Amino acid sequence: MTHDLHLTGDDEADALLSADPLALLIGMLLDQQVAMETAFAGPKKLADRLGGLDAGSIAAMDPDALVEVMRQTPAVHRYPGSMAARVQGLCAALVEQYDGDAAALWTRGDPDGPEVLRRLRALPGFGEQKARIFLALLGKQRGLQADGWREAAGPYGEDGVHRSVADIVDGESLARVRASKKAAKAAAKKKG
Repeated sequence: MTHDLHLTGDDEADALLSADPLALLIGMLLDQQVAMETAFAGPKKLADRLGGLDAGSIAAMDPDALVEVMRQTPAVHRYPGSMAARVQGLCAALVEQYDGDAAALWTRGDPDGPEVLRRLRALPGFGEQKARIFLALLGKQRGLQADGWREAAGPYGEDGVHRSVADIVDGESLARVRASKKAAKAAAKKKG
């Protein structure tokens, strides 16, 4: 099922995420050490400042120029330098492996869920957890029908849970995801 995403609280930023696979992928990449809404609003800020999002153009940019674009107020991320390098690395990988087409990650060659997961994990800045969450987001909200995607996404692919951005469709589900993450952190702290 594909529907409009509601991840940022900003209609224009959410519309970009809903329409542009590169924006969604960059938003997921930025989703660390900042609020989820800030991370997923980042692609809109970049698109506005760059005149659009194009993997080839971003990959070819002068790295210092991209850092300055990320640093402009309001900043795209609290760590503009390191995240600019990650965004540029992601775009370079997309150009090299998928002709700059982010959606090709999950569409080229009709891949199954484990293959989409493998492709995501191979991207700069995407570890196991981030790749699984993004796979679940594709399956739950972007209409991905690859065989085995739920199993490949692990617990993030389960129905009826509120574990990650993949499960956010409105304000209520956002609150449930936040509560779930808080509980998981408390449990991990208690263990550790």
